Amino acid sequence: MWNKIKELFWRGRAVWISAPGVAAVVILLRSLGLLQAWEWAVLDQYVRWKPPESKDERIVIVGIDEADLHYFGQAIIPDGVYAQLLEKLKARQPRAIGLDIYRDVPVGKGNQQLIEVFRSTPNLVGIQKVIGDSRRQRVAPPPGLKQVGANDLLIDADHRIRRGLLFVDDQYGKTIPAFGMYLAGLYLDAEGIVFTEVKGTNNWRLGKAVFSRFRSNDGGYVGAKDGGYQILLNYRGSEHSFEMVSMSDILEERVPSDWGRDRIILIGGVGETFQDLFFTPYTILPDQRMSGVEIHAHITSQIISAAKDERPLIQTWADSWEWLWIFLWAGVGTTLTWKWRYTGGLSSFYFQRGTSLILSAGILLGSTYLGFVVGWWIPVVPAFLALGGSALAITAYVARTAGQIRKAFGRYLTDEIVANLLESKEGLKLGGQRRKITILTSDLRGFTNFSERLPAEEVINILNLYLGHMADVITSYQGTIDEFMGDGILVLFGAPTARKDDAARAVACAVAMQLEMVAVNEQMKQLGLPSLEMGIGINTGEVVVGNIGSEKRTKYGVVGSQVNLTYRIESYTLGGQIIISERTLQEAGTNTIINDRKEVKPKGVKEPINIYEVIGVAGNYNLFLPTQEEEFLTLSDKIEIQYKLMDGKHVSEPLFRGSLVKLSTKGAQVSVENVGEKSLPRGLNNIKLNLLNESQGEVSEDIYAKVLDKPSTNGCFYIHFTARPPTVAARLDAIYKSLVN
Repeated sequence: MWNKIKELFWRGRAVWISAPGVAAVVILLRSLGLLQAWEWAVLDQYVRWKPPESKDERIVIVGIDEADLHYFGQAIIPDGVYAQLLEKLKARQPRAIGLDIYRDVPVGKGNQQLIEVFRSTPNLVGIQKVIGDSRRQRVAPPPGLKQVGANDLLIDADHRIRRGLLFVDDQYGKTIPAFGMYLAGLYLDAEGIVFTEVKGTNNWRLGKAVFSRFRSNDGGYVGAKDGGYQILLNYRGSEHSFEMVSMSDILEERVPSDWGRDRIILIGGVGETFQDLFFTPYTILPDQRMSGVEIHAHITSQIISAAKDERPLIQTWADSWEWLWIFLWAGVGTTLTWKWRYTGGLSSFYFQRGTSLILSAGILLGSTYLGFVVGWWIPVVPAFLALGGSALAITAYVARTAGQIRKAFGRYLTDEIVANLLESKEGLKLGGQRRKITILTSDLRGFTNFSERLPAEEVINILNLYLGHMADVITSYQGTIDEFMGDGILVLFGAPTARKDDAARAVACAVAMQLEMVAVNEQMKQLGLPSLEMGIGINTGEVVVGNIGSEKRTKYGVVGSQVNLTYRIESYTLGGQIIISERTLQEAGTNTIINDRKEVKPKGVKEPINIYEVIGVAGNYNLFLPTQEEEFLTLSDKIEIQYKLMDGKHVSEPLFRGSLVKLSTKGAQVSVENVGEKSLPRGLNNIKLNLLNESQGEVSEDIYAKVLDKPSTNGCFYIHFTARPPTVAARLDAIYKSLVN
């Protein structure tokens, strides 16, 4: 049972990982406020899409517009006119009158008349501005008016009004009802509906409605200021939600005599001159702003409609429910995309996935819109991101899985060979073709003997370190790695894709590889291990390249005498050297910098050939190997040795005696005891030697060296150590340091 569960989890691991991962990222974005503006935009669109509601006949507005100002012939309406207006409105017996005009400072000789009206009108509510700086933003209530509400409006960062106030605290900590709340309270008092506190919460009940107090992270908000008692506004519509008449209509008695009876009458400026126009969710163009008095009418209507008519208030989910909602849509996106991953190929996968995601997005949009219509603000943007993000995550996983074969091949072959195999019509067929290519082979000097002294795991780690660095360099020069052979690398330039500069790139790659050995040896030093040295041989010629093997087992490779010749050329190298054939030099061009030329006759070659040591590449590559003349110092006491010549990997039988008479950091001069034709090896031959301590009858561990093609005195020859045991290396290094000092 447990194994089945593990298998199920493994098969669906993309879903189990992607859904929570995407949901977590979206929740983080939501928490940081990065989605707030988008969520506001969606909310505004839902507000505009919502079917307009009928006018609220309980509320009417006396709008003071530009025509009224022309009617009175001045920009500031006299106090006496306001007194006359209020007297006429009071005579119509409204339940409440709201004066949304600041009158905190006496303006004219009609001021006393206005104050008398204030005192004689118990259902008149004036305004004051509570929030803001006391000198520049706050406005005191009208003198002589006892019933005053705060007309502060809450403006979001995008300058739109989506929230309203029920109560607000002034600078002295006194709680003041908001203007709309005060008017609604007067209206509902006549019907015996009053505020009561909901026990155990910070919310209040008014009639049939419970007003949930807005908190800073409700809905799409993040870190909003939630001071006072705020609610989310549920507008009735963009315009014509309330009957509106002009001030001059009232003064000239151009409205019916019963107009305003048992209603709430709000008075406020609606023209541009009053600078009391605001952006709301309905605002798309600047001329679609809503006057402040209309916004207060919407707040008043919302309170009364919720208390009496059960008109929905906008509610939001707790954070935990929002997170679950986001996770749900992340799960939908991953599940649907995962379900269609194997349907009829990649094109069908994209079609099925696209169709299912469009349907899912439609369901998400429709469900959240219907939720908003009935009074719920459900997160839309985070859910959309979770749906789309999870779908993209699974799509990327499917694409990655589709490329896993390519990647798996790429661990054994280069990307270029994989592309040739998978994308070429003839790529998987057995057989090959004859082609001129440049072949590069490299080998670590003395690594076999070095590795025998280390645990197998450490040897593999060192090889991976070395080959990793080399593979990066080779790839950057567009070489095709055909094989890793222990510590050796076989690289092709010109297969499977031929280029004009194959030889030049091969030489430049070789120089870059030798320079990269500095980084390799720095890491070797950090591991407490001796430095590595690499030799590189390069040759250009015709070979057969292609798929070699059978239908069951195939290898992309090269065969031909030129491959063998490349290995022979590489065998002549010392650590840090690059040796190329004459054909490669001709193909590489004049930018190849040569230090030395030698004539050699490798095994299997009928005639001698010229080989060249490369020390740099000029031109665009501009790469050069550091040059340092090796200094051989004369030993005060010769070091007795015995040595044997080597033929390839085989050690010849004759044993010769001699001594080390000079020493350098990497080599020595050998003096032979019985000089003969066989005892003096030729330049570039390999030998195996041992240090002798005849007094104690000791023979050191095996040392391997290459004979240098360097002029020497009779009976002597120079060698370059290719492999030294640690104890021997320590002894010789100590002797050399003593000679230097």
